[in-house]
Amino acid sequence: MNKVLITGGAGFIGYHLAKRLSTENCQIDLVDNLSRGVLDSDIKSLTSNPSIRFINRDLLQRNSLNGLGNDYRYIYHFAAIIGVANVLDKPYAVLRDNMLILLNLLSFAKRQSTLKRFIFASTSEVYAGTLQYFTLPIPTPESSPLATIDLAHPRSAYMLSKIYGEALCHHSGVPFTIIRPHNIYGPRMGMAHVIPELLKKAHYSTDSDGLEVFSINHRRTFCYVTDAVEMIKRSAESDSCVIKKLNIGNESPELRIGGLAELILKVVGKNLKIIPKASTSGSPIRRCPDMSNTIRLTGYTSQVDLQKGIKSTYEWYRRNIFEGKEMCAR
Repeated sequence: MNKVLITGGAGFIGYHLAKRLSTENCQIDLVDNLSRGVLDSDIKSLTSNPSIRFINRDLLQRNSLNGLGNDYRYIYHFAAIIGVANVLDKPYAVLRDNMLILLNLLSFAKRQSTLKRFIFASTSEVYAGTLQYFTLPIPTPESSPLATIDLAHPRSAYMLSKIYGEALCHHSGVPFTIIRPHNIYGPRMGMAHVIPELLKKAHYSTDSDGLEVFSINHRRTFCYVTDAVEMIKRSAESDSCVIKKLNIGNESPELRIGGLAELILKVVGKNLKIIPKASTSGSPIRRCPDMSNTIRLTGYTSQVDLQKGIKSTYEWYRRNIFEGKEMCAR
């Protein structure tokens, strides 16, 4: 039985990865300090499985993982200080804490006697500086040189923490794979993302309201979370992915945010006028990963098309968030 550690295990991708791994012969430990939420019904249901346990630990503490043993086969590191509000309001804490957490995890990884892979969750934001100042190929391959944006800008903090984190992995002596997620979406992703934000607006809006859409002409590709976790799982288990960096996402379809809004209205069943709003500050005009390397190394291509994925996402949000809030209000 493989022993697996997932940091940020109560979060979006961490939860879905644990759910996927629960179908196999694994002992799974989910580590999270619940700083971004609570131990919800999804996690409670998942940990009713005797092979999965939840461990509340503060990974900023150097010895936080003491007592968990030295026999983990896989470590998936998703825990980080994230979110636009944190990045803009507390950039120093984002830089400091993400580094401290990773250093503690790498130290723990070095003590594992049978470790096959350490998965470090980087971000598509690492390409932002190159996009701003140089020519960034789109679709963007992982081999693209990285540049920083203005270091005085708070938005640079998260990106820098991940670039530095990638460098730490390269020099750690630990068998690692770096993943760079691009616009992963699905149930339990929170509200601070374009798909759940538009789903919420569409769900509650009436015909007279219209649907306000920011950055309407910016272009993105999106990847449903079950496809993303399959790519991540395969990258951890494949010998060909060791000491590699891989985009996680979809190369197509690339569509305007306005087009995404139209698709969301179709799924929600509303006939609303789309009202264009200003572009979000710092948002890149295009973001699209070159997936050829990931597909070649993992042997996997996405299975969930965008409309089906948005429908599944909406059904979860309507049941757990939108209608739940309405029932509480009554």
